[in-house]
Amino acid sequence: MLTELKTGPRVVGAKQTRRALSDGKAVRVYLAEDADPGVTGPIEALCAEKGTEVIHVPAMRELGQACGIAVGAAVAALVR
Repeated sequence: MLTELKTGPRVVGAKQTRRALSDGKAVRVYLAEDADPGVTGPIEALCAEKGTEVIHVPAMRELGQACGIAVGAAVAALVR
């Protein structure tokens, strides 16, 4: 599933993901399991509210690489 992030339109980071969820543009949200729960918790709650699928990724580093960035990422979303 991470291959979608490499090829498809995406946003990276809690702020941009929250905006995409609020605008109804987020198709699927990816959360790093080793990220700060203070960052990922509110995003996961918003996903539940909006009915958006959540995929848990083991590590921030792995999620960052899938997004094509050189640092770890706590949150990312596939957008339409």
